[in-house]
Amino acid sequence: MLLDNKIAVVYGAGGAIGSAVARAFAAEGADVFVTGRVLAPVERVARDIAAAGGSAHAAEVDALDERAIDVHLRSVVDAAGRVDISFNAVGVPTSTLLGVPLADLDAESFVRPITAYTTSYFLTARLAARRMLSRASGVIMTVSALPARTGTRLNGGYGPAQAAKEAMTRDLSAEFAPAGIRVVGIRPHGIPETETMRHSYESKPPGMTWEEFEGWLEGMTHPRRTMTIDEVANVAAFVASDRASGLTGTIVNLTMGSLDD
Repeated sequence: MLLDNKIAVVYGAGGAIGSAVARAFAAEGADVFVTGRVLAPVERVARDIAAAGGSAHAAEVDALDERAIDVHLRSVVDAAGRVDISFNAVGVPTSTLLGVPLADLDAESFVRPITAYTTSYFLTARLAARRMLSRASGVIMTVSALPARTGTRLNGGYGPAQAAKEAMTRDLSAEFAPAGIRVVGIRPHGIPETETMRHSYESKPPGMTWEEFEGWLEGMTHPRRTMTIDEVANVAAFVASDRASGLTGTIVNLTMGSLDD
C-alpha cells in the first residue's frame, strides 16, 4: 500500500475533502488522526475508517488555535512516535462572504477568509515541521482552488486566500525541502459535494437551477464533467506517498483543464 505504516494528521477532516482524504490515506495503510473544530463529524469519519478495516483516531482541534494544535500533535507523537503527513483541508464558512460585489464588500469581510485560511495553514504546517525536522522526513499538504489563479466574480477574499496558500506552499518548501520535508498543494475545482460549491451556487444569478450550475461547471473542463471527491482523495494519497518524492514546492492542478498551466 502507498502509505503503509505512515502517521497522518488531517485537519478539517469533517468536511467533504478532508474526510475523503482521511479515508483514502487509511485505505492506503496510514494510521490517521482526524481532527475538526467540532468533534461529532470527525468521530463519524473515524468510525467509517475503522469499519472499513483502517486505523483512525478522532480529536476536537481548532486549527486556528496554536496551543490546541500543538497539544494534539504532542499526543500524536506520544502515541505513534512521529508525524509523517500533515494535511490541511480546513474550510472557512463562505455563505456570508460570497455573492457581494467587491465595490460593496466591507474590508473585514474581505480580509476574514484570507486571515483564516493562511493562519490555519501556517500554524499546522509550522507545528508539524517542528516534529518532522529532527527526522529529516515528512510531507505537508493543503488544498487550494481555481480562484487562486484566475479572476472570478463575487468571491470576495476567497481567491486571494487561495493564492496566498499557494504562495505559502512554495515558501514552506523552499525552507523545509533541504531538510527532507516536502510541501505540496492540490488544486481541485468545481466539486459539487463541497459546501463551497453550494455557497457558490447560491451566489449565482437568480433563476439558475442546480442542474444548470453543474452543467456550467462541467462545461469548463476538458472532459465535460466535474471531478469527484474520491478522485481528489486518491491523488492526495499518491502525493503524500514516497512514490511522489519528486514533488515539492508545487501545486498539483486537478481542475481537469479548467485552468491551463
